[in-house]
Amino acid sequence: MFCRQTKAVASLLVVASAVLAGCATHYIPNTDVEDNNDNRKIISFCEKYRNAVESKNVGELLKLASPKYYEDGGNIDAADDLDYAGLRAYLTGKFQDARAIRYEIRYRRVLKSDDVIYVDYTYSASYRIPGSKGEEWRRKVDDNRLELVEYQDEYRIVAGM
Repeated sequence: MFCRQTKAVASLLVVASAVLAGCATHYIPNTDVEDNNDNRKIISFCEKYRNAVESKNVGELLKLASPKYYEDGGNIDAADDLDYAGLRAYLTGKFQDARAIRYEIRYRRVLKSDDVIYVDYTYSASYRIPGSKGEEWRRKVDDNRLELVEYQDEYRIVAGM
């Protein structure tokens, strides 16, 4: 009798684990983002952005940005706000001081509203810049959010670069 109960419990556990495995959410590799066609397309676009940052490709970064780009700096001080013209000035100016850039991203979440897609991520940026003792490496790890809008068959960044 004990043997039959053990076999029954074992069979039940096998069935339960198969059912639970079938209900598991699948994620895009190396992300915390659910794997589906829309999210793959969004992450692929964001990877174009990440690669353009690493290669300091100003032309590509400006192409990925919307002409309606606007960054408020996360505060009420309008002095640090950045529109598309300001983004262009930054990318062709201060951004060029970096001698080398490594920019890694861990995508955390994709949220969609009516007309904006929010991509939350954690980044690790390492970059070499001129310093008082020659070139020096700096590193920053932080969370950020890209805001995207659909544009033709792709997307454009409206904030968060």
